Amino acid sequence: MIRFEHVTKRYADGTTAVDDLSFEVAEGELVTLVGPSGCGKTTTMKMVNRLIEPTSGHIHVDGADIATVDPVELRRRIGYVIQQVGLFPHKTVLDNTATVPHLLGWQRKKARARAAELLDLVGLDPSVYGDRYPDQLSGGQRQRVGVARALAADPPVLLMDEPFGAVDPVVRERLQTEFLRLQSQVRKTVLFVTHDIEEAVRLGDRIAVYGNGRIEQFDAPAAVLGAPATPYVADFVGADRGLKRLSVTPIEAGDLEQPPVVHLDDRLSAAAAQLAREDARWAVVLDRADRLHGWISAEAVASGEGAVRDRARRMDAWLPLGASLKQAFSTMLQHDAGWIAVLDGDSADHFLGVLTPAGLHEALRRSIEADARGGERSEAEIETVSGV
Repeated sequence: MIRFEHVTKRYADGTTAVDDLSFEVAEGELVTLVGPSGCGKTTTMKMVNRLIEPTSGHIHVDGADIATVDPVELRRRIGYVIQQVGLFPHKTVLDNTATVPHLLGWQRKKARARAAELLDLVGLDPSVYGDRYPDQLSGGQRQRVGVARALAADPPVLLMDEPFGAVDPVVRERLQTEFLRLQSQVRKTVLFVTHDIEEAVRLGDRIAVYGNGRIEQFDAPAAVLGAPATPYVADFVGADRGLKRLSVTPIEAGDLEQPPVVHLDDRLSAAAAQLAREDARWAVVLDRADRLHGWISAEAVASGEGAVRDRARRMDAWLPLGASLKQAFSTMLQHDAGWIAVLDGDSADHFLGVLTPAGLHEALRRSIEADARGGERSEAEIETVSGV
């Protein structure tokens, strides 16, 4: 969808902002451009909609060399979201969102209907927010309007320049979550500029790490964190890149342990016998449909009187298969739990197994080893230390 071919941007004073840049962004892919100030990432993005013209090289968007396309027409076909949002203060939220469709000659009714649809998609009820003005919105709400406006004409490409950088960390995380949800629905081709490696890792399908006008590494987030291509990349992503990698490493079935399982209607005496046979201190408790209910300890079943449901405790520390290891670690800490239950990601309630801290650590190590050797995580061999 976007292709750079040996693109260079050199200014009159001799400064080279981008040096012989070549890379491709696939249709529907979200690529984050990350690096320190002055490294060329914003220049790269602005060359896509010709806000900056390259000195040499070619840029293709959807198969066309953009040098042959009228800049105004090109920009109307590319969504653009910036940190300052740039809403018109004298226009309502609905009219701000309908700006590009109006410029493209859409009928007013159609443009406003599209604007209302997009506002709803970004979580702003048009019946509540449509008639408000930008100064009546919070910073996070204005950013949502900016995203909706960029999507209003259904552009194939979306350019985003530090869009969430002007809001506080809590709002930024919510906006990132909302944008990931939105991208899963609309699947635009996105270039996303940020200086924040954690934001780049969380959002990007791939990351381009910039240094002095060149891309030092262009790869999946897990690969950038697990196997930095150069000392510069390793230094940029930080010594804590192993912790950052938790956010892009999913829980897989092979990471799970299988503890004893009992059911709500089982007799306590039977549960006690099972725990004794397996020399276990606790068991997972399921209902008749094998849905997670909670857990029960060996001490709770020791009396042998009544049913498991009389002594079982609810279990709130659980996640679906495919959730990140960072979510798993956070859930363990939040609930002060020595393990979390993992459920089927499709049915969201069928019990699959448990993830322990040791299992989480091993999953992270296997993921790093798999990337380093180019294989599957389940096939990665790691050394373990025992007897310590």
